[in-house]
Amino acid sequence: MKFGVLQFPGSCDDVDALLAARRVGDAELLWHGERDLGGADAIVVPGGFSYGDYLRAGAIARFSPVMESVIEFAGDGGLVLGICNGFQVLCEAQLLPGALLGNANRRFTCRQLALEVVNADTAFTRACVGGEELSVPAKHSWGRYYAEPETLRAMEESGQVVLRYAPAQNFNGSLHDIAGVCNEAGNVFGLMPHPEHAVEELTGSTDGLKIFQSMRLAVEGAQV
Repeated sequence: MKFGVLQFPGSCDDVDALLAARRVGDAELLWHGERDLGGADAIVVPGGFSYGDYLRAGAIARFSPVMESVIEFAGDGGLVLGICNGFQVLCEAQLLPGALLGNANRRFTCRQLALEVVNADTAFTRACVGGEELSVPAKHSWGRYYAEPETLRAMEESGQVVLRYAPAQNFNGSLHDIAGVCNEAGNVFGLMPHPEHAVEELTGSTDGLKIFQSMRLAVEGAQV
């Protein structure tokens, strides 16, 4: 199992994502200016401030050469995980529905959050149990998930809402308390909290490791 972790100018959580992925498999950094995904079985689009968040968070990164390959990879069924800024990039690339808007509290916020696993039957949550709460940190100023009412309704019905903020945890004002969603095919997943920062007991939680473990289980299952 090999992860490819994208690296843009302004990425600041790429190394943490790389180290988290290496706890469950092989992993290497993939530079934004290259189209070669290095034979990766799964792609991680990490958090940070790609291209300085100029224009709009994720809007420039979406047009990078490496994202051309990621879009093709996702179209062929490859697993793609977007974390925080990576979630924004995937929405800008239309690999995921909706958009991320400015926080309802109008400021950058960093805190440990409780997340509810709404759908444990995905390639990114199969190491979890439905209804389980995960303790994962979040740190962002543009994390308020938005989609049109009819889109949200369809997503709820099809199981595309994967994670929600637990009661009283939704500081950014995301509609329906949404913390993470997948595409219709189930192979692309984005979330605002940072699972790569919750993989070591010394940080207070290893719950984030379940996301990476789930991806490995999905890839290995597909290879059997």
